[in-house]
Amino acid sequence: MRRPRSCGARVASSAAEWKRQNMNRLLILLLIAFPPTALAQSHQPYAGLQTRSIKALSEQQIADLRAGRGMGLALAAELNGYPGPMHVLELADALDLSGEQRAKVKELFTAMKAEAIPLGERLITQEAELDKAFAGKTITAATLAASTEAIGATHSALRQTHLKYHLFTVEVLTPAQIQRYAELRGYKEGVQHPHRQQH
Repeated sequence: MRRPRSCGARVASSAAEWKRQNMNRLLILLLIAFPPTALAQSHQPYAGLQTRSIKALSEQQIADLRAGRGMGLALAAELNGYPGPMHVLELADALDLSGEQRAKVKELFTAMKAEAIPLGERLITQEAELDKAFAGKTITAATLAASTEAIGATHSALRQTHLKYHLFTVEVLTPAQIQRYAELRGYKEGVQHPHRQQH
């Protein structure tokens, strides 16, 4: 004849069952949140990129470089109260730009593109040459150093181009317009008015 389990044994058994059920629920939640395919992909972050024409540049980046777009190169200016000419033109009516201001910003935008597009094309060519050297197994330590130095110089010049036109654009706007620009672009918080240069 079996002896009935003590109250303590029943409590321990219930606690163990409760723990087992919660562990199963947790496992199911983890599998939903992080399926095995997602875990496998974390070890293959570049899968598919090997088909790019230039491995270091996406098609979107190539298009942006060819169009003279900023690609985030001027964020140090943009997010610190120095509007860019392209976005100022897009928001010209909301900023209540005068005819003179509009003409000046258009002039700056045209000049910026005239500088940025050739630099973008040069960067594409340099990245393509570096890619070709690796693909053809002709790369050496010396050619790698020369290639990356040239790419770095071009990238630096391109970034400077975009940044300086933000610097020039702020000279065309009033403090109220700069504040309004920040509000319209969604970064009112933390943006301070730059000190205008005295000419």
